[in-house]
Amino acid sequence: MPPILSVQNLSKTYASGLPALSDIDLEIARGEIFALLGPNGAGKSTLINIICGIVTPSGGTVTVDGHDIQRDYRAARAMIGLVPQELTTDAFETVHKTVSFSRGLFGLRRDPDRIERILRDLSLWEKRDSRMMQLSGGMKRRVLIAKALSHEPKVLFLDEPTAGVDVELRQDMWRLVRLLREQGVTVILTTHYIEEAEEMADRVGVIRKGRIILVEEKAELMRKLGRKQLTLQLQEPLSALPDALAGRGLELAGEGRELIYTYDTKAERTGITRLLTDLAAAGIVFNDLQTRQSSLEDIFVGLVREHA
Repeated sequence: MPPILSVQNLSKTYASGLPALSDIDLEIARGEIFALLGPNGAGKSTLINIICGIVTPSGGTVTVDGHDIQRDYRAARAMIGLVPQELTTDAFETVHKTVSFSRGLFGLRRDPDRIERILRDLSLWEKRDSRMMQLSGGMKRRVLIAKALSHEPKVLFLDEPTAGVDVELRQDMWRLVRLLREQGVTVILTTHYIEEAEEMADRVGVIRKGRIILVEEKAELMRKLGRKQLTLQLQEPLSALPDALAGRGLELAGEGRELIYTYDTKAERTGITRLLTDLAAAGIVFNDLQTRQSSLEDIFVGLVREHA
């Protein structure tokens, strides 16, 4: 099955000479949740704005469900819903009219039942007659999502959707994203909250200085790049590591009461058996041990530092 979104050799250089994107190649499968991660200024928003037809690329092509975003703009744009970072709405309009108007912008006939369903899914139905200026920031964020869904897009972009919102709204958005995937909508998410990507994404892309440095299945990425830490709770504190344990990659922590050993989950041998033998030979006794798997955040930070 062809991808719902295809980006080929995409580049963007602004009039100032600043290169925002360089040679971006990316394909997004139908019905997947794709998380695009990157530090501030990496090019995430520029990439999204080009795909959505807001910014003109300097080179390359973008197709959405087979429609070229430049040659067939209207058809391509109709496939896309965009939830931007900025809370820009008509302050004096009601929630219901705001969402209904967005549907009309795409030339679709009125569908009160669909608008009601969207508002109910986003816990906005009780606020349908409220003016936008009366809503909290979190409620305005929900309205932006409702607007983006009003014209039944096949691809939904969420650009930092939970920035500055409370935990309850974040959980509601996660639930909605899963529901949309079940309905066949492809969701592309940019976020600073890496736990969102870890919770929801099927694949993860990392962008750095305008270049995609990695695209990988989330589970495979964590398998390939993940590491584990073994923490030993010592019976007696150590002031320093014995010479016999030098070079073993051990870290003394917790005021000398913890030994931390980091090992590669892909390696043929973890070295734990040998480590425990060496500890016993050095007369070091531990009361308990714990293991911790690298999170997606650990992996992301490591990748960004590697490509700094």
